[in-house]
Amino acid sequence: MNRVPVNPELLSWARERAGLDSLALTNRFPKLPDWENRRQLPTLRQLEEFARTVHVPIGFLFLPAPPNEVLPIPDFRTLPGRTITRPSPNLLDTIYLCQQRQDWYIEFSRVHGLPRVDFIGTASTDNEPVTVAAAMRAALALSAADREHLPTWTDALRQLIGKAEEAGVLIMASSVVGSNSHRKLDVEEFRGFALADDLAPVIFINAADSKAAQMFTLVHELAHLWLGASGISDPSAGYVPDQAIERWCNAVAAEVLVPQAELQGRYRAHVPVAEEIQHLARVFKVSTLVALRRLFDAGFIDRRTLWQSYRDELARIRALDRGESGGGNFYRTLGARTGKRFARAVLSSTLEGQTLFQDAFRMLGVRKTSTFYEAARELGVML
Repeated sequence: MNRVPVNPELLSWARERAGLDSLALTNRFPKLPDWENRRQLPTLRQLEEFARTVHVPIGFLFLPAPPNEVLPIPDFRTLPGRTITRPSPNLLDTIYLCQQRQDWYIEFSRVHGLPRVDFIGTASTDNEPVTVAAAMRAALALSAADREHLPTWTDALRQLIGKAEEAGVLIMASSVVGSNSHRKLDVEEFRGFALADDLAPVIFINAADSKAAQMFTLVHELAHLWLGASGISDPSAGYVPDQAIERWCNAVAAEVLVPQAELQGRYRAHVPVAEEIQHLARVFKVSTLVALRRLFDAGFIDRRTLWQSYRDELARIRALDRGESGGGNFYRTLGARTGKRFARAVLSSTLEGQTLFQDAFRMLGVRKTSTFYEAARELGVML
């Protein structure tokens, strides 16, 4: 049995990179402690299986030393009380996948002569958030009054995604890496990111978050596109980020979702804060934390009330089950995971013979030809 020489330091690095310890892997790889302690070498097949399990390219395991992996886009996250360590393989693979999709769509746009998205990079942090928010609402045809009549936050999020895609933005939302349900994304690591480009602007939303929180993330990332600034974020209305760009994007997002002018007419001064933010959250289809922050921005509550109410509301939210059950219609999930605009482009391009089926399968996360054709029918690409 042929065994391959491998640096044990690389095995330990790959295991730790995946957030696993030796005990978690010993059932699958009983000899892992021996590999890491140089008492025995793995076979090539064992090493290939190990690489798949820890989600690392097998070539990395033959490097002389562990690589220094960095995020391929700017990091704007501000995580209170937490230290930002190296990015997880799930986050890295999600960004790489979205970049591959973006590259494909850029070429698709050029071949088909699609128009550029004219609002990318039209703003700067010197612009007043209120002014940019008004321009964003106009460009996307957004209306708080329309959202008020929607029955759920899910409907409001779906409407917002639809309007952003109509304007030319590729919106991708998933709680897992690609279509792998075993690789769940951690909302504590990131909530979203933007890849700015005027032919194929991409926004990815971590769908493990609540629908209301995803609304805020989506508009925050849209503000990044208005700046023409790619980056990964952890947007939250509940705290003030360190980076000026994140403070600006938060301010724009808050104004888009809860315009001050409309808040003035909706605020009920005689109602307790805890009750009022529930009311405003339902009206504007935002999270209660966004509603709370907007009350402070408008001068309706002082800083002491803001933070006391914030702590109380955060504790209430954490006591609830934030996640929603998985499953549902696969083809609707596909449209959300890759974005309908992107999925329809790939499906039509493949059916026209311009894109290989194997490339389409990889970008869409499907495995069977029958699934591909059914997706094309469900998304209206073919009858």
